[in-house]
Amino acid sequence: MVSDRLLALVRCPECRSRLVLRDAIPVCEGCGREYRVAGSDYLDLRPAEAFSEQTKYLDEALHADARHERVSPPLLGSKIRNDMLRAFLDPGPSDLVVDLGCGSGRTLLWNRDWGAPSVGIDISPYFAEEARRGVDLLLGDLRRLPFADGTFTKAFSLDVLEHLSPDALRGMLKEAGRVLAPGGSLFVYTHVRKNAPIAAGLRWINALARQLERIGLIDMRQERLRKSDHLNPLRDVPDLERVVAEAGFRIARIRFYTPIVGGFVENILMRVAERALARRAARRLAVAGADDADARAIREARTQAKQQIATSPTTYAALRALSVAMKLDLLLFGRITSGPFFALLIKEKA
Repeated sequence: MVSDRLLALVRCPECRSRLVLRDAIPVCEGCGREYRVAGSDYLDLRPAEAFSEQTKYLDEALHADARHERVSPPLLGSKIRNDMLRAFLDPGPSDLVVDLGCGSGRTLLWNRDWGAPSVGIDISPYFAEEARRGVDLLLGDLRRLPFADGTFTKAFSLDVLEHLSPDALRGMLKEAGRVLAPGGSLFVYTHVRKNAPIAAGLRWINALARQLERIGLIDMRQERLRKSDHLNPLRDVPDLERVVAEAGFRIARIRFYTPIVGGFVENILMRVAERALARRAARRLAVAGADDADARAIREARTQAKQQIATSPTTYAALRALSVAMKLDLLLFGRITSGPFFALLIKEKA
């Protein structure tokens, strides 16, 4: 949605002047540039000249399974990430929060009970319908944020940093530091390239997944497509420390997450179930004479799975139980320096 509060917060990404409404069109007071509002759903505040480096998440093919369209409760890996976000960042009603790289906007929806005013920004326009109606959203580039200096007290960025080159990562962190007030905090979930020996367990699970794909029990094509633009700019934890320090942050807290249990649940169990649903849907569509049966089957399987979570207490309870089991990875391996991590970064005071 586009609230009056959002319109008061945003600034022109070109000159950082305020925007005013003229005939319901946001116009920059400084440079006069007009901006687009997509219905009443979100603002488009992308820079006039796009950066040469752009994410593949702008490609429609990455969203063919329609997972962004409907928001389910946080379960499995998304519950692990959301629980850690809540524990580390812990906003209150006096905070102003921004989700940097909000994707569908689901995390903002899950955490409306914070009571903190929140804004989501992403370069890709694939927002969930519920998010379009329920939270403040805008299109924008994380390397040129359309906000004034020191606007927010807290920020978070989940599964974003690994998609950036080293230069883009430094630009994004510099901008995050600019729009955060001194002493403000930024929670991130991402990974470094250097892994711990325990990650061999995850490599074994991924090898098993490849074998199961060869015999047709799972389909990893969409997942490979989603990870195809991972640039993994951070070498190791010391490299992370240097990069965040250059942007004016310090690491206040860090917890590592090597998903052994989680990898088996999400990469094997859930993929087998998803493949079974897709095959069933493909047979129905083929009988109905659909030309694009396979592509539509993937989309229908995802939609059906979300409907089952929403309507079946048994399915929801089973997924909740698996989510609890996945927390073993944090309990057993959370202190072992590894690749994936949750970190709370604090903006240093001048």
